[in-house]
Amino acid sequence: MSTDPQRNPEPPGLAEALDRLWRQFLPQMFDRVAVLDSAVGPLAAGALSEAHREEVNSAAHKLAGILGSFGLPEGTVLAREVESICSQHSEADPAASVRLAEIVVQLRFHIETRK
Repeated sequence: MSTDPQRNPEPPGLAEALDRLWRQFLPQMFDRVAVLDSAVGPLAAGALSEAHREEVNSAAHKLAGILGSFGLPEGTVLAREVESICSQHSEADPAASVRLAEIVVQLRFHIETRK
C-alpha cells in the first residue's frame, strides 16, 4: 500500500478547524478537570456527597469523550479511571484520593501540551 501523500491528502483546513475547536472547548476542559480536582479532599475524607460524585462522574465522562475525539487517548483512559474511582469509593479512601490527584495533574498536562 502506498503512502504517497498525493493519494491521501489531508483535507484543506482540517487541522486549522480542529485547532479552532480545541481552543473553543479548552476552557470547558479545564473547568471539568477542576471539578475532578474538587473531589480529591472529600474522597480522602469519605465526604464525597452523591451529588458531587455525580458531578465528578459527568465531568470525567465528558472529558473522556472530548479528549479521545481530539487524539488524546491517554486522557480518555485517565478520565475513565476517574469514573471508576468515584463509583467504587464511597467511604474515606486516601489512596484513591492520591490517585485522583495524580490523574488531575496528568490530565492538565495532556490538555496543556496537546500538539
